[in-house]
Amino acid sequence: MNVMTAPARRPEILREPVSTASFGIVEKPLSVWERITNQGWVRKLALLVVIAVVWEIYARQLNNPLLFPTFSATVTAFIQGIFGGDLFTKAMTSLRVLMLGYAAGIACAAILTVVAITSRIGTDLLELLTSMFNPLPAIALLPLALIWFGLGTGSIVFVIIHSVLWAVSLNTHSGFLSVSNTLRMVGRNYGLTGLRYVARILIPAAFPSILTGLKIGWAFAWRTLIAAELVFGVSSGSGGLGWYIYENKNQLEIPNVFAGLFTVIVIGLIVENVVFRVLEAKTVRKWGLQS
Repeated sequence: MNVMTAPARRPEILREPVSTASFGIVEKPLSVWERITNQGWVRKLALLVVIAVVWEIYARQLNNPLLFPTFSATVTAFIQGIFGGDLFTKAMTSLRVLMLGYAAGIACAAILTVVAITSRIGTDLLELLTSMFNPLPAIALLPLALIWFGLGTGSIVFVIIHSVLWAVSLNTHSGFLSVSNTLRMVGRNYGLTGLRYVARILIPAAFPSILTGLKIGWAFAWRTLIAAELVFGVSSGSGGLGWYIYENKNQLEIPNVFAGLFTVIVIGLIVENVVFRVLEAKTVRKWGLQS
């Protein structure tokens, strides 16, 4: 006959808390060099210094200022153009025209995208227009713009709008389509419709894609502006950085030509690494939409 025996009781185990000081060093502190190199702007600055040194060495070995001036000569021409010449005025003229066309392009893209996201006809219209006009280079429309709007700011603004419109529209519409159904249903449950639904649900959720479109639109607009000013400056004898580059090329002032190109690069770096970086930090990173 089997006799049932009670299961053996496990002894209670009491563990005393141990001070974390006895664990030793858990995380190795970073050295000063590691803390410096972990900064992205430091690494980029180092790369720029390397590029400048290579530029200087190559130009000195080539020894042909009319073909390729040195980096030091370019910087000297840049400083003289900013403080003693008309380079600063030309840059401000270009930026004023750029912001006018860029803002108008964003406004047109916003209207077109809202119409596309709220109706099937609007979606078909956006897809049709982008497939037709997005592959068309903006600078190719400049001759027509000169006929339609004359030798004025309107011609350049027109081609800038074309360069901005399709990039911003495509990225914004793609971002709207990628918004999850959960967020869409939340908006519908709160009774949001029309523009309120777009402004409070779609735009915040799709802002990473919208910001990407703004960056691409800015790059397209900036290079289209410079190219348009080269042609427009030749036609009207005035203009911004494009005309400054063309005029100095005719006078064989090659350091000034490189100074104008250097100004284009500097403005592009400032907008990309300061303006858009701050906008990104205040929006998508703050909202947790991007790590």
